Amino acid sequence: MAIPVRAARLRGQVFGAIVVILLQAGIGMFVNLFVSIPKHHPGADSSDYFSGSTRSVIWAIAHGGVVLAIHVALGLLLALMVIGIVARALSLGRRSVISWSILGALGSIGAGFTGAGFLDFNQDVSSFFMAILAMASMLCFVIVIYLPWESGPSESAALSQPSTTGAN
Repeated sequence: MAIPVRAARLRGQVFGAIVVILLQAGIGMFVNLFVSIPKHHPGADSSDYFSGSTRSVIWAIAHGGVVLAIHVALGLLLALMVIGIVARALSLGRRSVISWSILGALGSIGAGFTGAGFLDFNQDVSSFFMAILAMASMLCFVIVIYLPWESGPSESAALSQPSTTGAN
């Protein structure tokens, strides 16, 4: 498969992730303003972040209300999407695409971890960092979309010219 076709597929994946990040941001604002998360639920105030967050996420999907459940489930889907983006970027082998894709994925996954922290401890700072990381992730993915994928005419011409060094 030619690089431009694979690049177009990656761009489609990245655009999908940007759309989901925007949806997540909107739903997250709604959750932050209008959904009450009880102080005491499975996983709340756990001393072990990972087991507590796992219980909190499961609780949010099963018992947290429709909007919170959608926000959490969409976040898990987004994590899978960005891992797929990194895998496709790695298959293309372009350092700039790989780097920005990894940074975007780290931002999205980091936003998910801070969201789980918000479920666990109900602190506004977690919500703030979730939003900041989501915006950073979106910026990285926008950069991936706008990276140049083909060499320009001057580069193509320079590559096709025979070398004149050492010809005498």
